[in-house]
Amino acid sequence: MRDHGNDHGGNLDQAMAAYGAGDWIDLSTGINRRPWPLPDVPAAAWRNLPTRAAQAGLIAQAVASWGLSAAAEGVALGGAQAAIQLVPRLRPAGKAAVLGPTYNEHAACLLAEGWQVRNCTHPDDLRGADLAVIVNPNNPDGRSFRPETLLALAESIGLLVVDESFGDVTPELSLLPRLGQRNLLVLRSFGKFYGLAGLRLGFAFGAGAEIAALTRMSGPWPVSGPAIEIGGRALADSAWASAMRAQLATDAAWADALALMAGWQVAGGSTLFRLYDTANAALAQDRLAKHQIWSRIFPWSETLLRLGLPGPEPEWDRLQTALSGC
Repeated sequence: MRDHGNDHGGNLDQAMAAYGAGDWIDLSTGINRRPWPLPDVPAAAWRNLPTRAAQAGLIAQAVASWGLSAAAEGVALGGAQAAIQLVPRLRPAGKAAVLGPTYNEHAACLLAEGWQVRNCTHPDDLRGADLAVIVNPNNPDGRSFRPETLLALAESIGLLVVDESFGDVTPELSLLPRLGQRNLLVLRSFGKFYGLAGLRLGFAFGAGAEIAALTRMSGPWPVSGPAIEIGGRALADSAWASAMRAQLATDAAWADALALMAGWQVAGGSTLFRLYDTANAALAQDRLAKHQIWSRIFPWSETLLRLGLPGPEPEWDRLQTALSGC
């Protein structure tokens, strides 16, 4: 069931077209299936356009929750994907480099704006680029870099974009508390860790000029009133975040144990998703799909399969049953 034209997770339409509709568990993404509990949203958040004060309040909460450097500024956007699509327009098109393999939208969006893009496998190969992208921790293999390594690397790059979409589970790796250089931009996703991807909320943080440009390009209401309301409350819930990091670490270890019993090998990942080396990724995906569990395979590998983590106990039971046949 390999589809070379759709290199994304979250493509549940493809699963249903091939295997039929039903009660699918979508583990093709790294979205937490133990979401932050939704509160009642005030009616005004639905009725009224978001005020500048409300948007500023959301940024202030993100600054407080993620320990942002006082030298950094931020903007809320419609998911990290919105930031990825705008980043290529921050500078005149030139020579870009992307550390991979990684989320393919970075290179695709740069190419669409006229950039020359090099795909690199070693961070030293990014040096000299007008714009470079590192996902930290990386999707899909979980490869990660210490903040001091990235700060040193940034000195040899025009603009270094660090995508921390999966960074909530590894706060010690975040550049946000040390963000002060003018040529650094950090992207964050809300939906992945908090399990509310449908809210479409993300952030970009960096120097004033880049943030001002992103703010202009994103328009006066880049995120919805409900996203501001829910995002602000969730980011303030530090107790939930701490407990969830511990829960996801336990879940990742259990997923690895099930995979090893199925004969797979751990090839990387984070505590939001795991990467496994299978004998045949397409066959492994097919066997999981027959239990209505959707996973992610890659056009550049015949053996690697990425698997998100189940949430409720019945999802784990189904995964265990499916893997016993792999």
